Amino acid sequence: MIKPDGVSGNYTEEIKRIIVEASFDIAKEMLTQLDKETASAFYDEHSSRSFFPDLVTYMTSGPVLVMILEKTNAVSDWRGLIGPTDAQKAKISHPHSIRALCGTDLQRNCVHGSDSRSSAEREIKFFFEDVVSGDIASQHDEL
Repeated sequence: MIKPDGVSGNYTEEIKRIIVEASFDIAKEMLTQLDKETASAFYDEHSSRSFFPDLVTYMTSGPVLVMILEKTNAVSDWRGLIGPTDAQKAKISHPHSIRALCGTDLQRNCVHGSDSRSSAEREIKFFFEDVVSGDIASQHDEL
């Protein structure tokens, strides 16, 4: 997912170019504006954390581009491509990562990456209702 800062900062085409150059296929994509309810549901696992209200506000501040990326070992390869969650740390330790390129801090880090295959399947189903168990969610392992 390209987060609001990535979309509003006009990084979408650059990020998609990086994705394709890293041998990912973009199986499906959708530009959408999250409302508070949707953002809260998507990040529900963080609902008890102190940063949750700010995260929901940030994720509803502009459109996001949600994508299903296809590639063998997609989750681990995508995580490597995007770099550490904290964009400031990424600029030092992974200067060629997507987060180093367009992120600014821990929250405004430009992109979301599923942390496991099961998370990817859940997140794909969350945004793409037409994807059913045993279909794309089981064939692709990254959102």
